[in-house]
Amino acid sequence: FFLVCATPSVGKERRGEGREARMASDQTQYDLLTKISPYLDKHLLFPLLEHVQEQKVYKEEDVLRAQVELLSKTKLVDFAVDKYKLLHKTDTAPPEMVNRRKEVVAQIKEAKAECRPLLTLLEDPALAKPGSGDNKGYREMLVMMAEKSGITPEMTEGLFKYAKTLFECGNYGQVDKDSPMGAAEFLPIYRVLCKDPTGPNALSALWGKLAAEILLEKWDEAIDDFKKLRELIDTKIFANPLLQLEQRTWLIHWALFVYFKPELSTHPNGRSEIIDLFFSERYLQTIQTNCPHILRYLTTAVMTNTTRRNALKDLVRIIQQERSTYQDPITEFVECLLVNFDFDSAQEKLSQCDKLLEGDYFLGSLKDEFVSQARLFIFETYCRIHQCIDIRMLADKLNMKEDEAEVWIVNLVRNARLDAKIDSEKRHVIMGATKPSVHQQIYNKTMGLCFRSYVLGQNFQKHRAKYDVSADPTGEGGP
Repeated sequence: FFLVCATPSVGKERRGEGREARMASDQTQYDLLTKISPYLDKHLLFPLLEHVQEQKVYKEEDVLRAQVELLSKTKLVDFAVDKYKLLHKTDTAPPEMVNRRKEVVAQIKEAKAECRPLLTLLEDPALAKPGSGDNKGYREMLVMMAEKSGITPEMTEGLFKYAKTLFECGNYGQVDKDSPMGAAEFLPIYRVLCKDPTGPNALSALWGKLAAEILLEKWDEAIDDFKKLRELIDTKIFANPLLQLEQRTWLIHWALFVYFKPELSTHPNGRSEIIDLFFSERYLQTIQTNCPHILRYLTTAVMTNTTRRNALKDLVRIIQQERSTYQDPITEFVECLLVNFDFDSAQEKLSQCDKLLEGDYFLGSLKDEFVSQARLFIFETYCRIHQCIDIRMLADKLNMKEDEAEVWIVNLVRNARLDAKIDSEKRHVIMGATKPSVHQQIYNKTMGLCFRSYVLGQNFQKHRAKYDVSADPTGEGGP
């Protein structure tokens, strides 16, 4: 929404900068920032802007201008002053920013005064901090001490206002145990003390806590709160169904931070969880209705997860359904390879994927893994549809020596569990018949039958319960 007027880093190119400008133009073509930004908190946009600034996707001046404009809508005054100075090449802050800083400081003091008795209570040594002991025991102790201390609902709402102000000022939470409490610590306390745990402020507090944890890169807590937020959105009865659809759309975009940014070694199941989320019926409908560009991330998650090859069939079906609304080199690669079996086009799309992944904030770290898995897909598919493969031809395509290509093919055949043998004299790979047995075909057809039957039974029970309630509003039953 803020880069509509931004121009790519092309135009009058100085000698020696042409290649960089062309790469920037390619990345601009694949950039999804303008599509993702409407569904993110303003503070979550700053890491994405810094990324496109480092990648030189847009002109430096345009990115700085976007940052200054975005910062003007927050209380990050000092950060705004720094960006303003860089943009205008000056050492002096404008008077309006100086006055704005004074206003923000006054707002912090005012918000703190409204909930000072509650803040004093939280400093009581008898009240253990959350996470240091039993969370359930902490909540019970907190509620009991708040009642004894005469904490009013107005003070509790004041805590929400204070936490929100701290978040807007960039005080997202504790960096370590010795640092002062911030928004991430105050917001869950508000959710414990507020009278309506499903009210709008309680929901906003959970969104704010998740945003703070993402910005602090506290991924364990972020994943836990993400699941709580999903459960709350899915179970809450919204007056307007469109509001629930919008909440799910926001949640889908925030999932990109939660599941793609943590290191794979610390969260090995992250990509499997995001695949399950995006393939679930409600969220898949949301993707197809509001944000088909998320197919880029779903495709990447499936392609780089060797344990979820069973999801490829559904993925291909969805890509074909949405090809008129969204396409990029990643989805086109899958379509070229697994639908059209066009290997030349697949190789071309793969080279474009390399540039796309490098410029994507969420997928940059997966570039090498994606390219490696994509090449493996190409040659596995090639081996399955050709009976005789010339090793020399593969060696030329791979830019390898024939002996090296032969070893590579042997490993490929072994890992893919293909029925094949190598004719060393003719330098050919001869593929055997790989027809599945009748038992395997029956197993594949009935593998998901139990789960589908369970879902069907649950849906039937829900509809029957609704019918019973509507037929007998009193709930007493009988005549």
